[in-house]
Amino acid sequence: MRFTRFTLPLQAIMKKKALTFLVISWVYAVALAQDSLRIRLDSLLTDPMFETSQVGVMVYDLDADSALYTYNHKQLMRPASCMKLVTAITALDQLGSKYDYQTHIYYTGHITGRTLVGNIYCVGGFDPSLTVDDVAILADCVRKLEIDSIRGLLIADRTMKEVEDYGEGWCWDDDNPLLTALSIGRKNIFLQTFAEEVARAGINLEQISLTEGRVPQQAKLVATYRHNIGLILERMLKMSDNFYAESMFYQTAASAKKGLARAKDAREVTKRLFARLGLGHYPYKVADGSGLSLYNYVSVELLCALLRYAWHSSDISQALIPALPVAGVDGTLKDRMKDTKAQGNVYAKTGTLTGISSLAGYCTTAGGHQLCFAIINQGVMRNATGKAFQDRVCKVLCEYE
Repeated sequence: MRFTRFTLPLQAIMKKKALTFLVISWVYAVALAQDSLRIRLDSLLTDPMFETSQVGVMVYDLDADSALYTYNHKQLMRPASCMKLVTAITALDQLGSKYDYQTHIYYTGHITGRTLVGNIYCVGGFDPSLTVDDVAILADCVRKLEIDSIRGLLIADRTMKEVEDYGEGWCWDDDNPLLTALSIGRKNIFLQTFAEEVARAGINLEQISLTEGRVPQQAKLVATYRHNIGLILERMLKMSDNFYAESMFYQTAASAKKGLARAKDAREVTKRLFARLGLGHYPYKVADGSGLSLYNYVSVELLCALLRYAWHSSDISQALIPALPVAGVDGTLKDRMKDTKAQGNVYAKTGTLTGISSLAGYCTTAGGHQLCFAIINQGVMRNATGKAFQDRVCKVLCEYE
């Protein structure tokens, strides 16, 4: 009995020591790996390009919930099209992945026999994806009123948003999209196309005029055409479509329910999210939704905070991540990082403006850790130089054990 009473505590002590040794060994191995990662990333910053340009880098381990690497992570920089990440995450947070863009058709007046004596209103919801085929479907809904003629006006209601045609801080000599709430293929041809499709549906337009105005409250709904936010999100992110991004920016503004949607409202909604992330005290500047503006200023810390927030929200992440370009596979990353461990592994938004190159998104390390990262190169006169640096960073991250 004495021997048993002595050996049991001894075995427990030995097990405890072994466990402690394993924990210490694991912590030491993790620290060595992190040191190795920092050394490799630090070595990339010795490139001569940084004699004349700046960079901000942040890498965050989503599994360990800790920053792996930071460099100039609080510096304010222009994000270029990585601003679309800010817009996408804010919109998904505010509107949800089930949100639909809507285009409505209304009518006023009365139907006598098979003639509508009154007006048709086409009410835009700033859906950037509308096609001629979509308009044909709406025109067919008018035919289902069982009319064969219209005696009145066709009216385009574009009052969903403010009248500004361009974003704040856009360059006048760029090929900028006209920000109208009712268009087809970025062109202000919706009403003409709708009239043509109504006529093609067999409805006679008796001396009808095309004009603009606001739908009255007593108007009767004919049809609503919907496109889910996911459809907009995919083209906006994978192809870096500025028009799609601005449409989403204004959907966020409309959610503030202050009358017509204003860029000012979208900025307020966006900055409220920054505050919820604990970063509301920094002087970030939100000018537009696409990143075309010269007035946008964020930090890689903010981009990583937004990516972390999105990661922890299943509704946001399930819509956001599949819509991001994939390295070596599709979108604006189709031709980058091929034949490396980053190919098919890095899901990230690119950004390019004169002097600016950026990349922010997610990847998985060789050790199975999920990371988010953000890189902004500023003052690079050859964007290829910034992209090459970002690709090298991503390769290092994907090889990290």
